[in-house]
Amino acid sequence: MAEWAGGLAEWIDGDTAFLSIAFTWLLPLAREHALWYRSMGLKVRAGGPATFRPTGYLADVAQLGGESPDALARHNPQATIASRGCPVGCWFCIVPAMEGKNFTLLPDFPVRPILCDNNLSALEPKYQDHIVSRYLAEDVPLMDANSGFEPRTFDGSVYERWRKINRGPWRFAFDDMAEAREVAAVLKMLADVSPKKKRVYVLIGNEPVAECMERIQFVLDNGGEPHVQPLMKLNALTKEHWVRFDWSEQLLVDVARWANRRIWRYATFAEYGGSIKSSRADRYDKQTGLFA
Repeated sequence: MAEWAGGLAEWIDGDTAFLSIAFTWLLPLAREHALWYRSMGLKVRAGGPATFRPTGYLADVAQLGGESPDALARHNPQATIASRGCPVGCWFCIVPAMEGKNFTLLPDFPVRPILCDNNLSALEPKYQDHIVSRYLAEDVPLMDANSGFEPRTFDGSVYERWRKINRGPWRFAFDDMAEAREVAAVLKMLADVSPKKKRVYVLIGNEPVAECMERIQFVLDNGGEPHVQPLMKLNALTKEHWVRFDWSEQLLVDVARWANRRIWRYATFAEYGGSIKSSRADRYDKQTGLFA
């Protein structure tokens, strides 16, 4: 599968350099690149989630926003998107503010193996059927529903619909303990699926340590595998986590490494923290587009 660009995609078309920035902590690097392109006599346009916050960070060196057809493919040529927006409105997510809480449908999307819609199971069933039928008609396997499904809207009909094309992991989020019943129900529906294909995004740092660790263990106890994501501010200009409650920066990093590197297979977190040294930086998986 093609590799992801790492959060900053850039290309030149005619007299204009384009920058698409996925993560706010890459804005300082994007600014350096924009200044270099301008020194070469090029115009610069910048877009992507990171340019939404902090507002105007690149405004003096680039034209912000506007449309650039299929910019997502610049991040990964095998990636596509069939809808924008999400109705859930999570406070820690930039999607509602950037794309809205109402879905914008893109029915003529290019069919590719990586589908990056924000919330597939919350789409109207008729439109979900449309997406699935496009994949079937073009005989393209869905290798990664990258942002995944919502536990509260993932039911038997959603599973039956998407299992026709999904050849990759089943991804969905577990953001707080209020979702425990729905998460358990989804994992039960996926009982016949290999644990490594039941990938649950577990947000940590948004609740105290005990509650977050309970959610990680809940996923493991119910036959899934957690992909831990430490909380970050939506306007962070450095890749530093948002430290709240009884967390520390180091503890957030250690829990994520323990979970995402699957160290839980042979050591509890207490054993990992007490006896296993890990000073390596977070690894960026260029195939999944996720940090491990």
